[in-house]
Amino acid sequence: MIDIINRGIGGQEAPEEFSRIESDVIAEAPVMVIWQVGTNAVYRNYNFDQVQATFEAGLDVLAGLPLDVVVMDSQYTQAIIGTPDVLKLANQFMPMIADVAASRKVNLFGRFALMKQWVDGGIPLSELDDGAQEHLHTSEWATDCVTQALLGAINDAVARSANTSS
Repeated sequence: MIDIINRGIGGQEAPEEFSRIESDVIAEAPVMVIWQVGTNAVYRNYNFDQVQATFEAGLDVLAGLPLDVVVMDSQYTQAIIGTPDVLKLANQFMPMIADVAASRKVNLFGRFALMKQWVDGGIPLSELDDGAQEHLHTSEWATDCVTQALLGAINDAVARSANTSS
């Protein structure tokens, strides 16, 4: 039996999320945390240095706990890549997220690159968002595909871990 608890709050980013780590994460004693970061930082034009600092601090807190951490970077939708300025910001945040995750030795699920690969392969960008006016959130189809890819990555990591410990 697996209990999944979603503590995400729409519109929040690392600075607000960091303030909730104790009550919304540690208090639940999870075995895995999936931290989605970057989408609202780009969409709402958050301060880059503040996001990086609180993201690093949050991963440092989680590092002291007996759990696995998966960082999931931004989704790839019209709102995130649709204008040159926003795309430029996304292209600054995604490498920072990857660098911080690597420096803290936590798993990174590159949702942005995965979804970009779909578009580069011919899937229309409009198929990736839910059709709402802001074009920010992913469609059911894209969410399902991301979910399946994440599940596959987790299963592969578990299998690798089992093979190295036996």
